[in-house]
Amino acid sequence: MIFILNKTNTIANQFLAELRDAVIQQDKARFRRNQERLGVILAYELSKSLHYETKEIQTPLGTASVNMPADEPVLGIILRAGLPFHQGFMQFFDRSPSAFITAYRKVKRNGSFLIQVDHISTPNLDDKIFILCDTMLATGQSIVSVCKELMAQYKIKELHIAAVIASTEGVAHVKANLPKAKLWLCAVDDEMTSKAYIVPGLGDAGDLAFGEKV
Repeated sequence: MIFILNKTNTIANQFLAELRDAVIQQDKARFRRNQERLGVILAYELSKSLHYETKEIQTPLGTASVNMPADEPVLGIILRAGLPFHQGFMQFFDRSPSAFITAYRKVKRNGSFLIQVDHISTPNLDDKIFILCDTMLATGQSIVSVCKELMAQYKIKELHIAAVIASTEGVAHVKANLPKAKLWLCAVDDEMTSKAYIVPGLGDAGDLAFGEKV
C-alpha cells in the first residue's frame, strides 16, 4: 500500500512547496518546522490504518465510549536528516518509544556505494508496529538495509515507512525488497542524479536542516 499526500489538495502542499523552495529553505528553522508539520500530518493519516478497540472513559458527568488505538507503534529514525520529520511523528504518537539508527553510504572506488548500518538503538520490536521515518527515499537502499537488519533480529508485526519525498526508483526498490511494508509519502519525483539525489527534490535535507557536514 502506498499513500501519497500531495495527491490531495491540502495545506500540506504549502509546507512541501516551502521545503522545496531554494529561497525559503535557507531559513533552517522554517525548513525544520515544515518537516515537522508534514510529520504530524502523515502521522495522522497513518493513524487511520491502525487497529482500534473501544474503551469506556469516565468523565465528571458520565461514561463515554471511545475508539482507542489497540497498540502503540514504535517510531524509528535514520540519523540525521529526518530528525525534524520524526519529531512531527512524536508529537502525534506521544506515547511511543523510538529507535535510532545510523547508516551511511560507503563509496567504492568505481563510484558505486554500499549502505553501512553502523549503529542501532531500539526497544524490543517483537510483535510491534514499527514506523521508520526518513526525509528522503532516494535509491531506497538505506531503508531496505535498515529494515532487513531489524527484521533479522525481531518479528515485526507491521512495517510502515514514511518519507517526505521519494523517487520512483526508490519506491520500486522498497516494494521489491519489502513487499509487506506500507509506504506513507508526501510526494514522489521521477528522476535522480548520478549521485542519487532526487530531482526536483529539495537538495541535501541534512545540510539544510543542520548545516553542511565536512
